[in-house]
Amino acid sequence: MLRAVREQGLLERRLGWYAVRIAANLLALTATVVAVVLAGDSWWTVLLALPLAVLWARTAFFGHDAGHAQITRGKRAGRTVGLVHSNLLLGLSYAWWNDKHNRHHANPNHVDKDPDVGVGALVWTQRQAERRAGLSRWLTRHQAGLFVPMLLLEGIALKVSGFQDLRRQSPRERAVEGLLLLAHLVGYATLLLSVLPPGKALVFALVHHALFGLHLGLTFAPNHKGMEMPDPDGEGWGHLRRQVLTSRNVRGGFVTDWVLGGLNYQIEHHLFPHMPRPHLRRARPLVQAHCAAVGIPYAETSLLDSYRQALHHLHEVGAPLRAAR
Repeated sequence: MLRAVREQGLLERRLGWYAVRIAANLLALTATVVAVVLAGDSWWTVLLALPLAVLWARTAFFGHDAGHAQITRGKRAGRTVGLVHSNLLLGLSYAWWNDKHNRHHANPNHVDKDPDVGVGALVWTQRQAERRAGLSRWLTRHQAGLFVPMLLLEGIALKVSGFQDLRRQSPRERAVEGLLLLAHLVGYATLLLSVLPPGKALVFALVHHALFGLHLGLTFAPNHKGMEMPDPDGEGWGHLRRQVLTSRNVRGGFVTDWVLGGLNYQIEHHLFPHMPRPHLRRARPLVQAHCAAVGIPYAETSLLDSYRQALHHLHEVGAPLRAAR
């Protein structure tokens, strides 16, 4: 499979593809900011939080791709792209995201090694659920129903996590990341407070971050939730099984690819994390054929069904706690 992927040039960088789309996204961001300024002191301005949130998600996707070295071959150039798109434009820590995301890719859905299925506001196994107490126990009982509302807080949570991670970083990395995060906050606050009174500015910021968090959460939710989870006490899986069995693809066309930032090809992305986004669709039939040949299930479904499966898993995790009431 790897040989076939290389023969078709699917691991080659697509600098031109990314350059055009990054430029278009920056132009759209600029146009939206100008629209906010022109709309001025009006509640109608809050409506612009929606397109801004959608464009922020595009920006996050470019930061994600830069972290996987999909855009450039050089680490320095890739880090620059990632810092601009993550820290400066979004106020999210590039170093924090990369550390967390790389650990996820190494051991997807492993409860002891994947930070995405660690114990937090939500839990992902009934063993984790058994240890919950107090308010967290109540949250676990109802986590399927609370999942989407909780995503409205994700945009702010991502910013907080980035600032918290500064303590882990080296002094040099901390200085660069911290200054860019601060520059984002100052620029964002200055923009809103120069156009809107404090009350409206706060509403705009809250709506904007809620929609941004919801968009990102609904993008990442279909990828692994409800899929196989390696037994932490059992033998390790090989790379192919570990990446394929824990991942789920989402069927769709151009719109799905755009809305989900190419992460709807989650299986291909996990098998070839350095593969440029536009090549993931072309790699899909190769991966499907190889999985069929070696007898490994290849999970692919619709977007709505992926949400159903993810929410069903969350509901089942909380089932013992509901039964014990």
